[in-house]
Amino acid sequence: MRRYLIAGNWKMNKTNNEAVNLAKRIFSDSQGIEKVDIIICPPFTAIAPVYNVIKDSNIRLGAQNMFYENEGAYTGEISGEFLKSIGCEFVIIGHSERRKYFNETDVEVNKKVKKSMAFGLTPIVCVGETLEEREKGKTEEVVKREIVGALQGQTDMDKIIYAYEPIWAIGTGKTAHPEDANKIHKLIRDIIKTDFRIDETRILYGGSVKSSNAEALMSQPDIDGSLVGGASLDAKSFVEIIKAAANLS
Repeated sequence: MRRYLIAGNWKMNKTNNEAVNLAKRIFSDSQGIEKVDIIICPPFTAIAPVYNVIKDSNIRLGAQNMFYENEGAYTGEISGEFLKSIGCEFVIIGHSERRKYFNETDVEVNKKVKKSMAFGLTPIVCVGETLEEREKGKTEEVVKREIVGALQGQTDMDKIIYAYEPIWAIGTGKTAHPEDANKIHKLIRDIIKTDFRIDETRILYGGSVKSSNAEALMSQPDIDGSLVGGASLDAKSFVEIIKAAANLS
């Protein structure tokens, strides 16, 4: 049975002091919840101090991005080795904001997935369509292209986590209807099983997830948890989503 996973993507928010305080509150309020895996992904500058808060807890640490080279003259970039050395176990790869604002391609996503696993980091690979693509009926085409692009030539594919994040729902307050979201999750599961022979993998939903809609989304058979954006910046809201997953476990 797949275990629920709730991951918080803090994006470009929280100074070090703010991040530490938020981590402390999440740590305190999530005590006793054992049936759900919890990950928080602070900005790079706050990863080390947040690790010191959660290192002996049930909360795991992730990063929001990484580069696909080990080291070198890549100003402003962060390698998987750096992330591993400060306590990270997970890394978000291919988020739509990376694709949109930094022109990240499927080829780059593929390289980052490969390099993350080489350093023992578990990638959370994001896929999803724009509103224009959705309205043109291209959702399945886009999602398949991004999944196949991320996985070509990879090994240990059973370790990868996926997040379906319809771009039109991220930060907009709009959320895919639970049954519609589940349809795409099942598509992802079928692609991975048919094309890459992976039977079991966790697929998260992301896109304006909050405490009021989390349970309805996660009650769907192919949705294994949530990649939470804005609601993860408030400890109370984030822990309510974690508790919703625990109630379904």
